[in-house]
Amino acid sequence: MSAFTLTKRDDGIAILTMDVPGDSMNTLKADFGDEITSILDQIESDSDINGVVVASGKKDSFVAGADVSMLAACNSADEAEELSIAGQKLFDRIENMKKTFVAAIHGPALGGGLELALACHYRVCSDSPKTQVGLPEVQLGLLPGSGGTQRLPALVGVQQAMKMMLTGAPVRAKQAKKYGIVDDMVPESVLLDVAAEFATKKIKKRTNKKALSNKVLEDTSFGRNFLFKKAREQTLSKTLGNYPAPMYIIDCIETGLQDSRKGYATEARLFGQLVMTPESKQLRGIFFATTDMKKESGVEGVAPTKVKKVGVLGGGLMGGGIAFVTATKAKVPARIKDINPDGIAGALRYTYDILNKKVKKKFIRKTEMQNEMSRLSGCLDYSGYKANDMVIEAVFEDLGLKQKMVADIEEHCNEATIFASNTSSIPIADIAAKATRPENVVGLHYFSPVDKMPLAEVIPHEATSEQTISTTVEFAKRQGKTPIVVKDGAGFYVNRILAPYMSEAGFVALEGQPLSDIDKALTKFGFPVGAFKLLDEVGIDVGTKIIPILKGQFGERFTAPEAFDKLLENDRKGKKNKSGFYDYKGKKPGKDIDESVYNLLGVTPEKKLSDDIVVERCLLLMLNEAAMCLEEGVIRNARDGDIGAIFGIGFPPFLGGPFNYMDTLGINHVVSRLEHYASTYSEKYTPAKILLSMRDEGKTFYS
Repeated sequence: MSAFTLTKRDDGIAILTMDVPGDSMNTLKADFGDEITSILDQIESDSDINGVVVASGKKDSFVAGADVSMLAACNSADEAEELSIAGQKLFDRIENMKKTFVAAIHGPALGGGLELALACHYRVCSDSPKTQVGLPEVQLGLLPGSGGTQRLPALVGVQQAMKMMLTGAPVRAKQAKKYGIVDDMVPESVLLDVAAEFATKKIKKRTNKKALSNKVLEDTSFGRNFLFKKAREQTLSKTLGNYPAPMYIIDCIETGLQDSRKGYATEARLFGQLVMTPESKQLRGIFFATTDMKKESGVEGVAPTKVKKVGVLGGGLMGGGIAFVTATKAKVPARIKDINPDGIAGALRYTYDILNKKVKKKFIRKTEMQNEMSRLSGCLDYSGYKANDMVIEAVFEDLGLKQKMVADIEEHCNEATIFASNTSSIPIADIAAKATRPENVVGLHYFSPVDKMPLAEVIPHEATSEQTISTTVEFAKRQGKTPIVVKDGAGFYVNRILAPYMSEAGFVALEGQPLSDIDKALTKFGFPVGAFKLLDEVGIDVGTKIIPILKGQFGERFTAPEAFDKLLENDRKGKKNKSGFYDYKGKKPGKDIDESVYNLLGVTPEKKLSDDIVVERCLLLMLNEAAMCLEEGVIRNARDGDIGAIFGIGFPPFLGGPFNYMDTLGINHVVSRLEHYASTYSEKYTPAKILLSMRDEGKTFYS
């Protein structure tokens, strides 16, 4: 079946519709080239066709981008470059057609989809919130390879185009109109009609909407040199050299301003090089892994029950965040229970503040905000809880309190109500120990802040029913999360592999290594923040609470520095009380280390270790613990372990996660370094049995 159909109207306008058979969204594939060329030949030779509207046959999608899977077939940078050149030639032909082409955009127009639209002479989009345009290739370690680095700057100016390409963030319909990406924004009901009107217009010269201040920078030699110098400095400070794609994007734009033909050639050449980089391969691997996970259920063959109403116990930061994703992402009513009216007010304020910012930025209408807020309600008792299909608990980390919550829900809700605990440390079996319906009890562990962190751990205990697991996984997806199912136990997966990494950073600090040097070494390696900045963000009291639980189950390897207790005795809880490892009282709060912390730790800071040693000591413990988790069945497979670490704790995405990284290093190397530290420093580095057997058998995690 063809992905394209050409329909001629009586007014001389043809509608070119793209509808890829069997796919929910349109993606551009390499083997479409001949078909599109044939259609363009037909359009060119047909004197009855005066203009063409390019539209989608999908309900809520224009073109979501190019089919990323075709890049895996490239064996060299030259082959990948040829793909880029083929795309450029195809879109060049559209741009140089003498008949007017108009893109009618409804839904996402991303990557190659936007590049197709940019090649058209006009663009019209619907005003639907589902409509968004962008060039997200940088998120896969790539750059737009079909003319995007050249056409977008020519249309909207260098600075706006650079911002979109370097972040990969899409813009919504109103922004697209404001920036000049589209020529008009109209209701979906008249989109095709308005696009057809544009198709009757003469082809105009491409112009862009630059503000006067932007023209000074972009239209003078001095201004352009300053602009690109600053762009490279800022990009390097953010990527720390770990991601090559952003710098390549800047190169393409700058070259194109000087010479258009060289700009296109540079785009194709650098696209080909990026396809073959290990960074892009790992980032594409994450994309495919998460795509596959969206198709999976909690338990294969067990269909989930639809969750229609949810209760949230606790109106704190986590409760407010859970209520937000429930009401705004899953579109399910959430009823928040707290013992204090201020708690309910705070939880409601959490959602209001986020939505109100979107209204002010004109991302959503005020009526949309009101609709979202209408799904939230609060109570001081269990009124309105009887009909809840799921209750998510987000109260203090106290076993007795959580067990009481289970009993209360069993009393006030129906027999099928799922009790999902957001505990970060207490085993789910302990929480369900006194339950009369333990099959309904499950862990659903979110990460803070809930509205931004993409991961959720679903933790069944031995008595949790398969129906409960599948239902919880499906609901977490509706909340916009990527859920992984992990085995019950102290720390579950993410916190269990994070704890030894954090503790070792503490031990390195007690040896005198400056805290700032430790954090800088870890961020340079690729983590979003260093260990001490993370402890301050999470809360030193919260971050250290899990250690005794882990030590109780797994032994001495989870011993943490006793000096952390001295910080708590000094009431240093981190950012939340403006007293932690970092100084929150100066002009730049949270930027520099609070030097007085060294007196509490009883050390004089002096750099003795290289950054590589600091990273290796902390990271090896995380890798080793991840391997043990796989060995014990805490995670189902290496893929889930990699996604959990990347989405849960910010493990460097360009390294592909702990298991991919161990494969890259070589299992033999990982074991060798662990054995080195185990013999020279501490037995906690003793290699996991699974690593020893994999080394002996020459296996890898992804072989």
